[in-house]
Amino acid sequence: MESPLPTYARHGEQDLTLDVDWLHCESIAERSRLHDWEIRPHRHESLFQLFWIEQGGCELSLDGVERSTQGPCIFILPPRTVHGFRFEPTVQGLVITVLDQHTNKLLSAEPRLEKLLRRADVLSLTAAAAAPLARAARHLREEFLGTAAWRSLGIDLALMQLLLQCGRLLALHQLPDSRRPAGRALEHVQRFRALIEQQFRQQPALGSCAALLGISATQLNRVCQQVLACSASSLMQGRVLLEAQRELAYTTMSVKQIAHGLGFADAAYFTRFYQRQTGVSPTEWRQRATHRPTQLKTPNRTRDRARPSSAAAAPRR
Repeated sequence: MESPLPTYARHGEQDLTLDVDWLHCESIAERSRLHDWEIRPHRHESLFQLFWIEQGGCELSLDGVERSTQGPCIFILPPRTVHGFRFEPTVQGLVITVLDQHTNKLLSAEPRLEKLLRRADVLSLTAAAAAPLARAARHLREEFLGTAAWRSLGIDLALMQLLLQCGRLLALHQLPDSRRPAGRALEHVQRFRALIEQQFRQQPALGSCAALLGISATQLNRVCQQVLACSASSLMQGRVLLEAQRELAYTTMSVKQIAHGLGFADAAYFTRFYQRQTGVSPTEWRQRATHRPTQLKTPNRTRDRARPSSAAAAPRR
């Protein structure tokens, strides 16, 4: 007997044709306001959907289970998931609809990620945890609305980034409580990483960074160990080292210029830092990057984690 439950291509549409053949991306308001902000329970036979709610509330029915949620949050809806919504008129967010066959193709090389995304789920997020996902969703929307060359490839790359962010959040969410970083710890680390991105060229003292985050230097180091299994200083050093390698490989600046631009008092301090991190001098690394890129040596992260924080601190002005 055929199920009486509506099966749509998209909400309220019986045709099976999607814009751009395999993906559609629109604001939640675009379609929901046409239905007085209520989407009655239905399912999609061959569509995978992500609902990203940045702000506003929603009453959700998911396979018969009723719940209320507030943004930021994301709904993950594999094919045949029965779902219905009543949105607040102030809701802000996106709904991304993808032909499931295309999702399978993108995820075929990552079976664990695919498995995580095959179960209907709702994740409520802190503002810090939601930030990478929000960026990925905006990027996908921009690619979808854009007209640049290789648009289809751009959409695929942006979609894959969004799926990756969802998978990381799901993996974290499914850890046992004993292994899951507390939400506050994760938020501190994400804010610290954003602060590093803004200030790594000045190599600020960890105490100053911690004060800006409203915690002590000891707490900052502890949450970095808890969430990332590395010290706060090694996180700062890693960003400085990455920029040094970029500038050595892709610019003609002298070692002295790079050193000063990264907050080192002189080139000798920079060279010692670089050699301690990579095992080679900046000049030697540049030569290898130019002529034998496959022989580049990456930082010894195990050694960095084992080194006491006092010895690991990078030279500062």
